Amino acid sequence: MSVGQLAMLTVVAVASLRSLPAMADYGLASILLYLIPAVVFLVPTALVAAELATGWKGGVYVWVREAFGNRIGFLAIWLQWIQNVVWYPIQIAFIAVSLSYVFGMGGLGSNGVYVAAVIIVLYWASTLVALRGGNLFAKVGSVSGLIGTLFPALLLIIFGAVWLAIGEPMHTSLHASALLPSWTGIASIVLIVSNVLAYAGMEVNAVHANDMEHPGSQFPRAIALATALILLVLVLPTLAIAFAVPHRELGLIDGINLAFKEFFDHFGMSWGTPVISLLIALGAFSSVVAWIAGPSRGLLSAARTGLMPPALQKRNAHGVQEGILIPQGIIVTVLALLFVLIPNGNTAFATLVDMATALYLVMYMLMFAAAIRLRRTHAEVRRTYRVPAIRLVAGVGFVASAAAFVLTFVRPAGFTGLNSVSYAILVAVVVIVLGVPPLVLYASRKPGWDLRSAAEREADARDMLVNPEC
Repeated sequence: MSVGQLAMLTVVAVASLRSLPAMADYGLASILLYLIPAVVFLVPTALVAAELATGWKGGVYVWVREAFGNRIGFLAIWLQWIQNVVWYPIQIAFIAVSLSYVFGMGGLGSNGVYVAAVIIVLYWASTLVALRGGNLFAKVGSVSGLIGTLFPALLLIIFGAVWLAIGEPMHTSLHASALLPSWTGIASIVLIVSNVLAYAGMEVNAVHANDMEHPGSQFPRAIALATALILLVLVLPTLAIAFAVPHRELGLIDGINLAFKEFFDHFGMSWGTPVISLLIALGAFSSVVAWIAGPSRGLLSAARTGLMPPALQKRNAHGVQEGILIPQGIIVTVLALLFVLIPNGNTAFATLVDMATALYLVMYMLMFAAAIRLRRTHAEVRRTYRVPAIRLVAGVGFVASAAAFVLTFVRPAGFTGLNSVSYAILVAVVVIVLGVPPLVLYASRKPGWDLRSAAEREADARDMLVNPEC
């Protein structure tokens, strides 16, 4: 795999249009607010995960297990899985709103019953496809991602450049002083946490480091290129939205659609709004169907070692982990009802974002800590890529993750429906309810839960290292 190929794979996997409207409210200051999480989180995540992936197979479960034991390793893979479960209704809510613009009914996106219904229907339809096995959606996922993410981003950049060139009214300041975000209290910067979640997932692509001819030199170049491209995909379209769309109209869910509507209507191309909204919906949906079964496979690998009851290890005739996918769908259905129970759709959306962020950040803290410990306790394991100054790089990532974790409990500025204390309690309750089960399962495990044969146990132990001969 070349430097350019890995960079593009990373851009498609990480960059998302969903977070743009939230940051457009900051205008030019969004540049700094995107750059800081990239430096202290995105880059450390990519580099640390690359070292771990070129030393051990099995992903975050094996990395953390080898550093801190089976219980903490199980917790790490559970958190990676459960945050994806929380992410699904977030992504499908974004799809639901985009579809409402396709049919010229943008206001429908604020209807909680409609959003919840779309989440439930699309999610279970995707699950039924996943249960049949095969990799059809995985094959078309990257193409759909290009069409539904990179093309709309490029179009926003073009619209923004034209808007500037012809001197249209600006809805954000272009003065140098606007490069620094104004400080109105801690709640004014809490939305930066969503940028951390926007950059999450770099550890998944790190497994491709071994596919490069010279990982030690090529992987850092690929990450540098990917980081620059991701920042361009996020920053420039965000500025375009800030230029043309009044900030009071920017919703957390439908802001991207409103931005395109503003541009298309202004230039007499109203027909373009439903077209681009459909592309955005297709791109977002491709990410759902491509990932619907992926994270649960990692959880199944841990479960098969005896960490979960046999019922949750059940696989159907196609070899798909239905024992995990069905409970996963039930959780998504319950979370979708938040859009009905909480009157303000943006409130439900922001709450789900914070839930997913908090869960994922705990996993990242475990991953960064594991990298530091493994460098000391398993120095003999050969890594084809090694992070320079790993204590510093992983330490920065750990501190950034911890700080962002704390901020997930702070109610964002402009948030309505719950007061600050109730908001923090809700996020804490959800984090505890969704994060404690692996600890309970580990304490309750029984010898009969390990369904592997003796040969399978030996193979699992033998295949853990990427370079077993070393």
